[in-house]
Amino acid sequence: MAKPPHDYSPARTNTYFVTAKTWQGVPLFQSSRVADLFLRTLFAYRDQGKFHVHEFVLMPDHLHILLTPGPHTTLERVLQLIKGGFSHRAGKELELRREIWQRGYVDHRIRDGQDYAYHRVYVHQNPVRANLAAAAQNYPYCSAFPGFQLDPAPQRLKPV
Repeated sequence: MAKPPHDYSPARTNTYFVTAKTWQGVPLFQSSRVADLFLRTLFAYRDQGKFHVHEFVLMPDHLHILLTPGPHTTLERVLQLIKGGFSHRAGKELELRREIWQRGYVDHRIRDGQDYAYHRVYVHQNPVRANLAAAAQNYPYCSAFPGFQLDPAPQRLKPV
């Protein structure tokens, strides 16, 4: 019998803070066409139950996201869907024939409610710190912007 991946837990699915960067820091997501396609791709996979999206920010050259993989999906598979799925759609729908993502990603397993709250604030303040918006709710590619249907934080990670 094969050993399950390191991030698979049948009894309890972990929540992660993940960062993925564009190839060579190219500010690809400063284009609204590209950013909108990314968000449609992200939420299409979420709507299929592959993972839960709790918070996110799509910056011009990187992504931060708080997510929980679905019960039978590894973190590696989730990032393959997000990055690979977007790359495929960008090539097909936007005719982007270039490298889009830096290889790999950085992940941090969320330990508790305080850790979740810290990373939620970090995500929301990213466009503010980068002078892309005066407030997180004014940045259209951030979960703080009104109108996004997000998944609630897992009960065990409710902020304190």
